[in-house]
Amino acid sequence: MEVRLNNIGKKYEGREEFTLKNIDLTIESGDFCVILGPSGCGKTTLLRMIAGLNSITEGDLYFNDKRINRTPPKDRDIAMVFQSYALYPHMTVYDNMAFSLVMRKENKKVIHDRVIEAAKLLELSDYLYSKPSDISGGQRQRVALGRAIVRKPKVFLMDEPLSNLDAKLREHMRVELVRFHKALGSTTIYVTHDQIEAMTMATKIILMNDGKIQQVGNPEEFYNKPANRFVAKFIGAPTINIIEGSIKDGKFMAKNGIINVKPSKEDAVALKGYEGKEVSMGIRAERFKSGGKLGDTFECTVEMVEMLGKEKTLYTRLDNGQELIISVPGHYVYNGGERHSFGYDIGALHFFDSETGKRIN
Repeated sequence: MEVRLNNIGKKYEGREEFTLKNIDLTIESGDFCVILGPSGCGKTTLLRMIAGLNSITEGDLYFNDKRINRTPPKDRDIAMVFQSYALYPHMTVYDNMAFSLVMRKENKKVIHDRVIEAAKLLELSDYLYSKPSDISGGQRQRVALGRAIVRKPKVFLMDEPLSNLDAKLREHMRVELVRFHKALGSTTIYVTHDQIEAMTMATKIILMNDGKIQQVGNPEEFYNKPANRFVAKFIGAPTINIIEGSIKDGKFMAKNGIINVKPSKEDAVALKGYEGKEVSMGIRAERFKSGGKLGDTFECTVEMVEMLGKEKTLYTRLDNGQELIISVPGHYVYNGGERHSFGYDIGALHFFDSETGKRIN
């Protein structure tokens, strides 16, 4: 099912400011769409408006071509999975999964067949007659998913469903959620503040901040072509390095004067209108190169080394105090206090208007 939002806005009673304003968005049928953003950005409010749990102040919400602003949640053909499992502790896994169908007075054979089918998909067949207290956190989360799956909704809505799980289990569940989505083919709208969940699961990401959409696109677009400085800093770990400076004689000159970059031919064309103006340059940690074989280089002091297995993260400082985060392969040897030279890949630089924060190249 296609979900379309036209100029959607939300204003709570007693408040002067809109929580959400001018939200225009189309989520295609079959998408795994992740709404991403920091706490308080409006992502859960948006999800609850799609679910019908929050009213819409202005604008129109469509499921396919049907306007559903005032359609009750029970009539929207959706299923919602919350952060908390919200399982009935006195019921078995089977009864928890069947509950919504029982309440709808569905045929008993249909209920049984759907529960068995969902349990097989979720690898819960051996636990159908266990109580929630007798199974693990990951299995409880799968029961909550199963309760949604048996309804066979057109749209799944998920509000940070993995946030209560430990890191290893979250990693496992991310893979399982993608597998479930591919098997079911339903439109999925998933809210999270975790960029790893967004980048690993989504076919489409919607990044929000301060009640506004900052960028819509696939994970590769977010990482390689961030629409503005906020997107660039929010996506990617370690955080992208941002260096303030200006364009002089076609080159980027850092304010401190230590870094002097001749942009690529493509970037130089985009920067022509910025001669003499202040811009920000972004470069991701893995796009630095050790040694001086790439032309322009700079020297810095390694202050701390973070060993992450396949790679190391170097926290470095230039002589003028500018901090830079640099990623290198894990087998490279660096120690705190050492001085090293690094080059950079000029084809991987991001330039942003210092005043608006918008991407230039």
